Amino acid sequence: MKAKIAVLPGDGIGEEVMAQALRVMAQVSEQFGIKFETTSGLVGGAAYEKYGSHLPDETIALCKGSDAILFGSVGGPVSEMNLPKWKNCEANSILSLRKNFKFNVNLRPVKVLPELAELCPLRDEIINKGVDILFVRELLGDCYFGEHKTFKQADGKRAATDQSIYTEDQVASVAHAAFKAARKRRNKVTSVDKANVLDTSKLWREIVHEVGKEYPDVTLEDMLVDNCAMQIIRDPSQFDVVVTTNMFGDILSDAAAVLPGSLGLMASASLNEDGFGLFEPPGGSAQDIAGTGKANPIAQILSLALLLRFALSQEEAAQAVETAVAASLNAGYRTADIVGSRGKSAGTESGAADGGESIKLVDTVGMTDSIIKNLASIKTLLRV
Repeated sequence: MKAKIAVLPGDGIGEEVMAQALRVMAQVSEQFGIKFETTSGLVGGAAYEKYGSHLPDETIALCKGSDAILFGSVGGPVSEMNLPKWKNCEANSILSLRKNFKFNVNLRPVKVLPELAELCPLRDEIINKGVDILFVRELLGDCYFGEHKTFKQADGKRAATDQSIYTEDQVASVAHAAFKAARKRRNKVTSVDKANVLDTSKLWREIVHEVGKEYPDVTLEDMLVDNCAMQIIRDPSQFDVVVTTNMFGDILSDAAAVLPGSLGLMASASLNEDGFGLFEPPGGSAQDIAGTGKANPIAQILSLALLLRFALSQEEAAQAVETAVAASLNAGYRTADIVGSRGKSAGTESGAADGGESIKLVDTVGMTDSIIKNLASIKTLLRV
């Protein structure tokens, strides 16, 4: 098959890890016969330098002509966040893409890999029960897209409001996505809201239950968001698919992101109702390590796997990439963020990391090189 991919590396480590994902993509193309046509575009601070905009029309046009978007990361150093190049960079890039393409559903898998269990902050008896959650977050509603207003009251004191709105169609769309995802997993959906207080949550709960009747094979439970925050830490094994609102999903999925051990292991997909999607690591641009060769490329590579699965329906290729990543971790390859007590350091690519006195490089082979090598022998790995 053929696929046109818009590649938006962005800022900081975005360019470095995107280069590694493209190397893996080339190996996937060779092994699975997928002909990728990739075109790079500017976004974030890199786009602002050339166009004076974090998301120029040229980049939007590129995305419109593609089958999927592979996104890196945007944003600048903390000390420069008020400069025009970086001010509101993330919102102008990510939120604008969501608005332009109506990406209403975000999928973020959270899984503790056996090879990296020591990096999880939870006790062994909790981890051993298994941690494998898919967060399904609504992306176009809630207070993020309502009216924002700061004003002075009659007494001269300042006040602010943020309007939160949900419609029946918005809730139903993300609910369907969650139930369909659960059918491919363990057939359980946990709907998270604050229905004891918020009218938007009361509507949310009502619509989710109406949609749930169309999926009698899937178990549905409701959970208040404060309880869910506690349960994610106390017993994450109870969750399969968690579906929730924009704001609650933002908070809960980031909280759960600590469980695997590093944002460098996390991937996400944002989809619209037509199946068009943007695939990105949820971590930032990590300007402090940009250019050092220490960046973990796994999140970007696993985002490619999600692209293969959800945008191109290439499940075999997606599983192959994920298996190759797991094999590299099992063999001991570790970038600096996931070294732990037993890991051996590897750079983003060959020769990129400085192991120092106490960390041994694994044959001076980079993380991506190992993953590509595993992909080349994927049939053997899959049999194992």
